[in-house]
Amino acid sequence: MKILHTSDWHLGYTLYNYDRTEEQMAMLLQMVNIVKEEQPDVFLLCGDVYHTSQPSAAVQTMFTNALVQIRDANPGMAIVITAGNHDSGSKHDIFRTPWKALKVYTVGCIDASQKEELVVEVPGKGYVIAVPYVNERNMPKGLFQELIDIVEERNADNLPVVMMAHTTVKGCDFAGHDNASEYTVGGIDSYDLDEMGSGYDYLALGHIHHGQFIHSGKHNVRYCGSPIPVSFDEMYKHSVSIVEVAKHGEKPTIKEIEINPHRPLVTLPIEGVATWEDAKDLLKNYPNDIDAYIRLNVEVDDFLPVDANAEAQMICEEKKCKFCVINSRRLNKNRTETRIMSVQEFKAEDPIGIAQRYAQDMEKVFDDDMRKLFYETLAAIKEEERL
Repeated sequence: MKILHTSDWHLGYTLYNYDRTEEQMAMLLQMVNIVKEEQPDVFLLCGDVYHTSQPSAAVQTMFTNALVQIRDANPGMAIVITAGNHDSGSKHDIFRTPWKALKVYTVGCIDASQKEELVVEVPGKGYVIAVPYVNERNMPKGLFQELIDIVEERNADNLPVVMMAHTTVKGCDFAGHDNASEYTVGGIDSYDLDEMGSGYDYLALGHIHHGQFIHSGKHNVRYCGSPIPVSFDEMYKHSVSIVEVAKHGEKPTIKEIEINPHRPLVTLPIEGVATWEDAKDLLKNYPNDIDAYIRLNVEVDDFLPVDANAEAQMICEEKKCKFCVINSRRLNKNRTETRIMSVQEFKAEDPIGIAQRYAQDMEKVFDDDMRKLFYETLAAIKEEERL
């Protein structure tokens, strides 16, 4: 069975109020071309299709049109889509029945009385166990292994077994995810790999944006990563994974296909920080004809000039690049860095990051217990929004 593994498209996401539809459409076109070239048996989209649980009609139309194009690029291919923590699971399930006519299987929620609905059989090729994001409190205990056992009973022909999930697995690299810990990323608690059962040939993961293998696995547990960067901190290549499994029990072969960025996210200077005057010079010298988003890393003794953002915007007026934000860092009396948040950064900051900074400024303890309580509360709020 040949699989295209992708996740975390975050359609509808804007970057510092810049609309990214053009980039997202360019990524989707590359996805169509990859399907044409590779002709996979199965296309897996492992959650976070959208950036918000309430995507606009235009964003939903963009996704639907792309999905039809992807399907038309290989009509015999099965497409399996699960909801992520940014998606509305119930909205994913609304069109589950009509999509099936096109061999598109959408799984938004888990119904404990109909667990078999989470198993997709690809005739003559293999099985896909499609587990959407579910808050840990609502996850049926032992579900992963139970689903694997259901497939084991059906799999008389020893066909490949693939499981997909949108979650955090302990031991993964959190690069690009602000305020991540060993236990929680983006409000999702981590699983030990052992908790996800055994008996699958490949575990296709979504949620972490940095493509990687989980080293505690046997080269068969992978985050494919996001196809385009969501933040300036995602300073790595973005790709999809092509996975081939010959038969049940055999080790998969995996290759990455890079997605070319339509408009890259660039930080100046590339490493470290610069004074405000030096940062302006770097921005002035940035090529006029390169289309990119720009973040400036600036070291200040006290505060930035009040017109710093306006000045940066003026420098970019005759350039194709788009100025986004100044990432300011101040050296305190102990010569250690303290980050100063701009208004734009505050609006874009994860709530846990704001809470941690407040606790630090107030010299209060923000330990693992407090962090866990905060995430549980935030997850409960987000769960209500998703439904």
